[in-house]
Amino acid sequence: MNSITFPHPQAENTVTIIVTEVIGDNLCILCGSGNMLYETIAEAFGKGKSVNLSFVDCEDITSAFLAEIFTQLYGHFSEEKIETYLRVVDIQPDDAEDLQYIIKDVKEYLKYPQRFRDAIISVLGEDYL
Repeated sequence: MNSITFPHPQAENTVTIIVTEVIGDNLCILCGSGNMLYETIAEAFGKGKSVNLSFVDCEDITSAFLAEIFTQLYGHFSEEKIETYLRVVDIQPDDAEDLQYIIKDVKEYLKYPQRFRDAIISVLGEDYL
């Protein structure tokens, strides 16, 4: 399996966002790059477009990079909108699996942010926040 496919209506109002073109690199490791990608997806959503998010030619996709994108997406858009209008394609199976876990964690974090804050404090201390 080379892609994650979220339910997605086939429409001519769909744009393909190529990750490497947006971030200007094939290394997907920086949170700042994830933020740039989020902004590009959000802009397309704001114009009423569906998005095919292509990870073609991406290397070293970190959890932090993916978490930056999807924490912001799920923080600003409904789960229904994301799962209806976003399709992730051209992603390696191990990265796709990582993405599934990240999305699960993001949803949990947004539902129970205090639980995560408490866990950080218990491990790293109050000064860390």
